[in-house]
Amino acid sequence: MPGTKEIRAKIKSVQSTRKITKAMEMVAASKMRKAQERMRHARPYGEKIRNVAAHMSHANPEYRHPFLVHRDSVKRVGVIVITTDKGLCGGLNTNLLRLVLAQYKTWQGEGEEIDVCCIGNKGFGFMQRLGAHIVSHAVQIGDRPQLEKLVGTIKVMLDGYVKDRFDRLMIAYTRFVNTMKQEPVIEQLLPLAGERMDTPGTVWDYIYEPEAKVVLDQVLRRYIEAIIYQAVAENMASEQSARMVAMKAATDNAETLIDELTLVYNKNRQAGITKELSEIVGGAAAV
Repeated sequence: MPGTKEIRAKIKSVQSTRKITKAMEMVAASKMRKAQERMRHARPYGEKIRNVAAHMSHANPEYRHPFLVHRDSVKRVGVIVITTDKGLCGGLNTNLLRLVLAQYKTWQGEGEEIDVCCIGNKGFGFMQRLGAHIVSHAVQIGDRPQLEKLVGTIKVMLDGYVKDRFDRLMIAYTRFVNTMKQEPVIEQLLPLAGERMDTPGTVWDYIYEPEAKVVLDQVLRRYIEAIIYQAVAENMASEQSARMVAMKAATDNAETLIDELTLVYNKNRQAGITKELSEIVGGAAAV
């Protein structure tokens, strides 16, 4: 059994750790509220640009943008993996990367080649260790997502799709459900289809300046950038929520450990006192 000195040192160490985790929990709670506000504020713009893109894509049937054309065969896949730059957020990154790895192996089993774009340091490091073909990456994007830091990374993937370097573009990120639940998802980004581009009830007529091709290209690129920005914002909200929950669990575990160590310390000290009294009584009886 360790002595009282070792137990006191252990209790002091755990108390210091508890102070750190408690402070990190409070910081994460503050950042979480701000991240959730940014995520919600980005949604109206995303919805509006989606409506505009849907109307414009159906208003000019003689020109079909490459983002809207479904390709019959898929020989190469592009995937944008959005993770965090920092750790200490529970199983947030682990759950997403496990899902990406399973899908990655499925694509490889089907004979498809994969190009990867990484946003976030954790995903970038994981894909490097995996030996994936990384065509672009963005790390250290901070606590506030800024589109100008992402545009170059995104453009590489969009240009690759337009130039037929790959036939399908996917996006993997952690969707924010609520403070206690975050859901890793992999969604198809290109070609635009299904629920992303609903058919409008009425088709508007447009006058294009300079021409439909240029305008559609700009609108659809802004729309894709808005989708990716929203995914990054949701991933950041999920990160702060997961970190707050993880730090609260660590603080609770530290308090439990301190209580257990204090009990062991008291028992050890009581045993030492009892032993000393026994020695004194035994010595007095011998005299």
